[in-house]
Amino acid sequence: MKLSYLLSCLYWSLLTLTVCGQEPSATVDRSELLLVVGAAGQEDYGRDFGIWADRWQQAAEQGGAAVTVIGRSAAAGGEASVTDRDAILAAITRNAGTASAEPLWIVFLGHGTFDQRESRWNLRGPDLSASELAAACQSLQRPLVAVICASCSAPFLNALSGPGRCVVTATKDGNQLQYSRFGDFMSTAIAGLEADIDRDGQTSLLEAWLYAARRTGQFYTTEGRLATEHSLLDDNGDQQGVRSEIFNGLKPSAQIKADKPIDGQRAGNVWLVLSPQERQLSREQRQQRDQLEAELEQLKQKKDQQSETEYLQQLEAILLQLSRLYQTAAGHKAPNP
Repeated sequence: MKLSYLLSCLYWSLLTLTVCGQEPSATVDRSELLLVVGAAGQEDYGRDFGIWADRWQQAAEQGGAAVTVIGRSAAAGGEASVTDRDAILAAITRNAGTASAEPLWIVFLGHGTFDQRESRWNLRGPDLSASELAAACQSLQRPLVAVICASCSAPFLNALSGPGRCVVTATKDGNQLQYSRFGDFMSTAIAGLEADIDRDGQTSLLEAWLYAARRTGQFYTTEGRLATEHSLLDDNGDQQGVRSEIFNGLKPSAQIKADKPIDGQRAGNVWLVLSPQERQLSREQRQQRDQLEAELEQLKQKKDQQSETEYLQQLEAILLQLSRLYQTAAGHKAPNP
């Protein structure tokens, strides 16, 4: 039996033994969700947006995130009432006053517009442009996850892209202006386990996006209609984004060659709803785990460049570090190196 197989078994066995049955540890920071529902225009659109919003709210509550919802309550009357646009900007400004390692999720459900210069969210009252949202987010002192489920949404990716940020849009450019169904599938995926490709008991942003993008494509194929939306993901800060078609499982196809990290790595380590096992880890332990798993992936990619003995020695070292991390998180004494 190969040593690599034994080491893999050791890793997964220790993971199961050390985290199952333990109570989640308390954390000081938590994620926050700013959920914005746009102007529906028609009753059936409003019904759809409401269903999607309910799913996001339920997911956030399940994940222990703080939730701010804009656009669902009845609009206040009078000249002095606060518009949805102003409420969004005010919520981001308030959030910018606090530093956190946990992300701020900004999710928009609705219609978008594009005038060949700027993309906007269609809100009750004045609309919000991509440049206005980007300017408001400049002062954030925490990671940002933006999920724009709307037509004409791609320019928001260009505006919001940056280090430490994940941006998902329903369209590949500003000219895809038909009603977007992407938000239906994205809201379904984010809290459930149907999109959990790696079967770790939780759905990452990457998994939810891949599921939603592919289900959206299947909708148009089944209906015999020309697809009018193609989703993008950007998490490497290059303002370009990628489409789901380049992925094989959770990894970009081996045929894709790039001189920089391809989008998807950060999104694969972002969750709105953590599994009980994941909640066992502190934020610092999750970051250490993510780094070790990144080293493990890099080692696998370079396997052919070294001898089997060297490869297995490095593999063992990484897996033992992972096992010690999980044992420490579970309150057990970690094995000696």
